[in-house]
Amino acid sequence: MVVGDFAIDLDTIVVGAGPGGYVAAVHAAEMGQKVAVVESTYLGGVCLNVGCIPSKALIQVGHNYQTAKNSADQGVEVSDAKLDFEKVQAFKNSVVKRMTNGVGFLFKEHKIELIKGTAYLKNDHSLRVINDQHGQTYTFKHLILAMGSHPIEIPGFKFEGRVLDSTGALALKEVPKELVIIGGGYIGSELANAYANFGAHVTILEGTKSILGNYEPDLVKVALKDFKAKGIDVITSAMAKQAEQTEDGVKVTYAVGDQEHTVAADYVVVSVGRRPNTKDMGLEQAGIKLDKRGLIEVDAQGRTSVKNIFAIGDIVAGAALAHKASYEGKVAAEAISGKPTTVDYHAMPAVCYLDNEIATTGLTESEAKEKGLDVKTAKFPFMANGRAVSMKATEGFVRLIFMKDTHVMVGAQIVGPDASDLISELTLAIESGNEIDDIALTIHPHPTLSETLMDAADVGLGMPTNI
Repeated sequence: MVVGDFAIDLDTIVVGAGPGGYVAAVHAAEMGQKVAVVESTYLGGVCLNVGCIPSKALIQVGHNYQTAKNSADQGVEVSDAKLDFEKVQAFKNSVVKRMTNGVGFLFKEHKIELIKGTAYLKNDHSLRVINDQHGQTYTFKHLILAMGSHPIEIPGFKFEGRVLDSTGALALKEVPKELVIIGGGYIGSELANAYANFGAHVTILEGTKSILGNYEPDLVKVALKDFKAKGIDVITSAMAKQAEQTEDGVKVTYAVGDQEHTVAADYVVVSVGRRPNTKDMGLEQAGIKLDKRGLIEVDAQGRTSVKNIFAIGDIVAGAALAHKASYEGKVAAEAISGKPTTVDYHAMPAVCYLDNEIATTGLTESEAKEKGLDVKTAKFPFMANGRAVSMKATEGFVRLIFMKDTHVMVGAQIVGPDASDLISELTLAIESGNEIDDIALTIHPHPTLSETLMDAADVGLGMPTNI
């Protein structure tokens, strides 16, 4: 039973301990604010516990497994590479535990109070936290909302039994022989790639004309080539209708045009997007404005329609990316401290972790032209890079987008080995207003994958070295 309570006064409260919330809390504490964090489930949020981190652990193990099985031409013969999926999951869980324990250590070191429970706003300066039927009211000077998002459930596919969301897909106790994934975005594609590497036969049902619709077609083409080699079936313009579960499987009905089809699987994973966690927590009680999609409206510092309340991450407009949330958390913390910092999405990197990773930053060529920019592109293939050849990772390319007259960088795309790491140099170049000349004249160590960036810049200058 919830009983009455006396309000506890706090300085800055952060609701949510995900990559946006915990970073905001730590940054605020480092600037002298007394901080408390309200979290209903676990430190690190979806990303560290059931998203970014565990998925990358599974992806890495799957990649290692395939490497072990397919290195005979390099002189490494593994006669009987075995996969112990129970140990795979144990490894994944150990990675998660280490990362979440790290967040707990940061809270302790920065004297950040952790309040377990669910927050409900009472007004613009107080909230109530409910935990196991116990309620406590807190007042605050400033509030940072970082509640994150949850998977979308579609009609005919209630999350239960053999119908899974991405969280359930990461927690399977065995590798399914047949796996259906509904939604070919980056989450669905990453899961498909990982389980195909573990030995599953995967079918992707995508409602649009192509998987990975946020990426340019020639980037996706590299992924599709690899998917075909892995035996992954990609069915596009496919509308999922329903799932019928049995004791040992699930039958998925889908339609392509006027024709209905069925596919049998051990499990079906629904990965069609996420919705912000902005309902039923009293935002209207505080006067916070939301848009038509349920996202909180904020200014360039993350400030909501209520001047002392900020919002960051998946609950505000923009890409639902962990690093975007962390960045916005820093900006909000600094704004509370009186600094003039504002968000600048001039170059927001995005990554899809396939065997040939896809990474983008800044503008695409078409986006630049839509903005009226007169741009050129320069492209360099990994097959002409010595390090990539030695790694047997020659698929893909680096592409730079730059101003025709000034050579200033405005965008870049990479598909290929270690694209997730390589994209940071190009993001910094765009943020710093660098020209491709700066990249071309920066000494890159040899032999490395990073030389592809220098080589692409040479191509843009009309003086290619290695092609």
